[in-house]
Amino acid sequence: MYRTLPYLALFAATALLQVFLFDNLSISVYLNPLIYVAFIVLLPLDTPPAVLLGAGLFTGVVMDAAMGTAGINTVATLPIAFLRPMFLHLICGRENLREGGIPSPERLGRRNFIDYLLLMILVHHTVFFLLEALSWSHLLHTVIRILLSSLVTMAFVWIIVRIFTAKLPVRI
Repeated sequence: MYRTLPYLALFAATALLQVFLFDNLSISVYLNPLIYVAFIVLLPLDTPPAVLLGAGLFTGVVMDAAMGTAGINTVATLPIAFLRPMFLHLICGRENLREGGIPSPERLGRRNFIDYLLLMILVHHTVFFLLEALSWSHLLHTVIRILLSSLVTMAFVWIIVRIFTAKLPVRI
């Protein structure tokens, strides 16, 4: 995997922002942005599946340790790491992904990138909040949390994507 140092910085930035800023925001019970998914979203397109799963496992374990959750982040992060290649092939097609590069609005197209980002965040948040609730009795409450938190997370991840990919040429 190329560009190791920028990805380590991205991981550190998203983890520190999540732990020290976003976990301490008390905006509403319905808004819980989980921005650390930006690390998995921004991994290069040609990342091998084993590396994706390893990155998802590492990210989830670090977040669980830092946030004091009992494996919820790991269980929610592994499915997006596993399903990421399928989502990319579904949204962009195989021809666009063969060249590799970093997923960005310029590389994938704005609409495709938004679809990819939304799909990744919705899957992550659905698993996370369903495990957090651990009950079907408040399903409407949980669905509202999933949707609102996904929208807020998407906005913050979009900002992170714009910062991380600002100086990159389109085909890298």
